[in-house]
Amino acid sequence: MYLTNVVKHFKWEPRGKRRIHQKPNQKEIIACRVWLDAEIEHVRPRAIVALGATAAKSVIGSGAKVTRDRAKPIPSPLAPFVTLTVHPSSILRAPDSESRAEARRQFVDDLRAIAAQIERTR
Repeated sequence: MYLTNVVKHFKWEPRGKRRIHQKPNQKEIIACRVWLDAEIEHVRPRAIVALGATAAKSVIGSGAKVTRDRAKPIPSPLAPFVTLTVHPSSILRAPDSESRAEARRQFVDDLRAIAAQIERTR
């Protein structure tokens, strides 16, 4: 497994003692694409799983929708198997413990489905 970020720097704003990351804009995603392409070329992954909308937009394109396409195979020249799911931090932003538990269950279900699909592409 190899984990990377599509944008190599983080903008943030202070909130009390915490630093809250801000979503990268299209210009930043495009500027960092050269590094992502180099990583993909070097690693030559069998599968790419984009975690969240920013990664999906960079890897798959603006037509990808996390809520609609999660855990579905998406044709791509980047790897034999490409898909997406939510970013794990989105689970933490759910409004209450019941919602967080459901979001976590869906994320785990996505990962299981993705793992099974990767096994089938061997």
